[in-house]
Amino acid sequence: MLWLCLAATWLVWGSTYLAIKFALLSFPPFFQMGTRFLVAGVVLMAWMRWRGAPWPNAREWRNAVIVGTLMLGGGMGGTAVAEVTVGSGLVVAFIAVVPLMIAALNRLWGVVPGQLEMAGIVVGLVGVLMLTQGAGFQASPAGLVAIVVACVSWSIGSVLSQRSLPLTPGATGFASEMLCGGLMLMLLSAIAGERPQWPPESSAVVAWLYLVVFGSLVAFNAYMWLLAHAPAALASSYTFVNPVIAMLLGVAVLGESVSHFEWLAAGVVLCGVVLMLRGTVGARR
Repeated sequence: MLWLCLAATWLVWGSTYLAIKFALLSFPPFFQMGTRFLVAGVVLMAWMRWRGAPWPNAREWRNAVIVGTLMLGGGMGGTAVAEVTVGSGLVVAFIAVVPLMIAALNRLWGVVPGQLEMAGIVVGLVGVLMLTQGAGFQASPAGLVAIVVACVSWSIGSVLSQRSLPLTPGATGFASEMLCGGLMLMLLSAIAGERPQWPPESSAVVAWLYLVVFGSLVAFNAYMWLLAHAPAALASSYTFVNPVIAMLLGVAVLGESVSHFEWLAAGVVLCGVVLMLRGTVGARR
């Protein structure tokens, strides 16, 4: 089970960025993400209710609205917008900075990172600055802004959900977050005037279904299992495996261009994440 769950978070989440790119052929960014999370949220909530899980209370729904808006509306919505003009591999390499942002934000709650963790944050941010100077992001300032907004929103939502805005325990909380985030994404889609292509490309439909089933249901539940049964550092290991998987798939499948400098920058980001995780493990021993 451990290896199956690790494979889900490493390979499935690493491949979802390529799937987003294919789904964009017919489904605009906010519409694509909104429908994806609404369907996944309905399925997961129905399953949990069938198993007898309690319905979230008013306070938990309020928290789900805030966290879902930040993590899914801003985080995943911004990611899809960035992929319209930036290669999927570069987008996920940038996203690898999220654990570093979360560690920095936790300082507001008095969680001071150790020396190794701080070194990881500094190294990771240097790598991100290098990434922004590469040809991919230099060619698309709008894509750079979108992915910065996505990472900041996801990080703030993650910290708030842990520190002050807890969701309903278990998968029911994830389902409520998906439902609220999905509704916010559909609102953004309406404001942006998005119109999906009809009839959609078959590859876009397959990619969308892959995102719903494997990206939103299988991988999320695998991650929850890892959090409950494995060390936190191992559960978070997807953060430095996903960029490698995504960049390789982007180059191999879509023929995306990644320069030697951008590969180097991605490597620096990953070194920062590894340093931070090692520091976290060392502090807990």
